[in-house]
Amino acid sequence: MTTQQAVENVGGTVPEHYRTAVVPHIMVADAAAAIAFYVRAFGAVEEFRLDHPDGGGVLHAEIRIGEAVLMLGDISEGPFTAPSALGGTSVALHVFVPDVDALARTAVAAGAELVQEPADQFHGDRTAILRDPSGHLWVFLTHLEEVSREELARRLG
Repeated sequence: MTTQQAVENVGGTVPEHYRTAVVPHIMVADAAAAIAFYVRAFGAVEEFRLDHPDGGGVLHAEIRIGEAVLMLGDISEGPFTAPSALGGTSVALHVFVPDVDALARTAVAAGAELVQEPADQFHGDRTAILRDPSGHLWVFLTHLEEVSREELARRLG
C-alpha cells in the first residue's frame, strides 16, 4: 500500500492488524480537565460521561481520538491509580492519526510535553511521543508504508 492509498483509505491510517485492539482505561486525578485537554490537544471527541453520583468527579467516560476509543475516569477506590501517584507510567498509548506532525504541534500548544519529535521510523510509521499533563505517554503514528519482517530485520541490521 502506498502512502497516498493509506491516506485515502478511510481506515488507512491504521494497519489492518491493529484495527481491533485492547481498549485502554486510564485513571487521572481530574478526568474533566483531562477530557478537555484531550479535546484541545488531540482532537478527541467525548462519546460518553457518567459522573459520580456523590459529585466526586467522573466515574467513567469514553473519548475517541481518530478511530481509537479510550476509557477514563477519576481516581477513586480499588486497584486503579494515576501515573502521578506512581512517579511515572509503564504504559504508552499508541494511536494512529492522519498527520502526526500537525497533532504534535497542536498538542504541544495545548500543554503536552514533546518527548520525541515527529520522525520517520524504520518500521514504516512517522511517530511522535508526547506526555499529557496527567503523566500518560502517548505515541502517535502516521502509517507511511507496509514493511515486511525481512525488511524490518534488514533496516535494523
